[in-house]
Amino acid sequence: MGTVGQYVATLEPGEDRTMILNMGPQHPSTHGVLRLVLEIDGETIVRIMPDIGFLHTGIEKTTEAKFYQQVVPLTDRIDYLCPLTNNLAYCLAVEKLLGLEIPKRAVWMRVMLNELSRISSHLVWLGTHAMDIGAMTVFLYCMREREDILRIFEMVSGQRMMTSYFRIGGLAMEAPLDLFERVKHFADRFPERINEYENLLTANPIWMDRTKGVGKLSAEDAIALGATGPTARGSGVDWDLRRDMPYSGYENFSFKVPLGKNGDVYDRYLCRVEELRESIGMVQQALQGMPEGPIKADAPKVVLPDREKMKTQMESLIYHFKIVTEGFTVPAGEVYQGVESPRGEMGYFVVSDGTAKPYRVHMRSPSLANLSTLSVMCEGGLIADVVAAVGSIDIILGDVDR
Repeated sequence: MGTVGQYVATLEPGEDRTMILNMGPQHPSTHGVLRLVLEIDGETIVRIMPDIGFLHTGIEKTTEAKFYQQVVPLTDRIDYLCPLTNNLAYCLAVEKLLGLEIPKRAVWMRVMLNELSRISSHLVWLGTHAMDIGAMTVFLYCMREREDILRIFEMVSGQRMMTSYFRIGGLAMEAPLDLFERVKHFADRFPERINEYENLLTANPIWMDRTKGVGKLSAEDAIALGATGPTARGSGVDWDLRRDMPYSGYENFSFKVPLGKNGDVYDRYLCRVEELRESIGMVQQALQGMPEGPIKADAPKVVLPDREKMKTQMESLIYHFKIVTEGFTVPAGEVYQGVESPRGEMGYFVVSDGTAKPYRVHMRSPSLANLSTLSVMCEGGLIADVVAAVGSIDIILGDVDR
């Protein structure tokens, strides 16, 4: 993309038909971390450039100073609307290097919680996107259902957002007894809630006027720019890692991959709404087929022992002490693991030099690639449509600037 200074330098001196306009933040979550530099001719956008990079989290570099297990809480902060998805991608990558086999119950729990995480993320997107365009009620409805999911996360991990529930080798702890009953209650009610959202928006003339034919992105452009997730699937790109490169037990679940036809804001909306239905279907499948058994791999030198064993077995106490104070070593090598996050392909490239700390962790975040499609969506369009186009990408700035 280059810098804003480089962009402005490309403008020809004496150019008097166009003007530069700084736009943003147009959304509460973009304050100080994203502005859009527009070159406009009247109300028509000639060029548009996102100016990003003020979070300065430095998470990728910080991982190099942590033990492998200490990186998991950092992954929560990459995309704070789906921390479990980032937990999973990192854990799967390290588990590949270790050659760990994860118990089936943990695998199914991971799928169930990941799909709940996808639903929660899509609800935030739908509510805020509708609010950006002027529909307030949908936001209140979406926050109502999201609150139910956050309570489920709190039950299982003790935290509403920064869950850190997945561990290298399985899960942090066994789920409480009434968790599955709470999830079932939510899964039974949620399909009707989706109908409520659609009743408000799908055939709403104002909504259709603001989204149909707006922010169009062709399938060829989406692929060329590396877009993934609903941003690409809304343009008809038939690609979903859960189906095409299954991981963590997704091959055991049946679901459809919704696709759009026109590649506009409206199609990306429909795509995500259908994904809500597919995700809740997978949650129901996970509930029905949830296996019994352990939730942690049988790897005492990697996985922390249960508290009860620590109290009664000297060997378990020693393993606990060594893992916490010295970490565990990972065989030298490198691995990439991608997962299908709510925004697209989230991947972790982990390099090990055989010590207890990662030599390098690089994250392939979907929001950065998806944001690059903004110029294709907006150039030649109107200023008033920029907000709808940006909202339809569903960016998370922590995902953009790691």
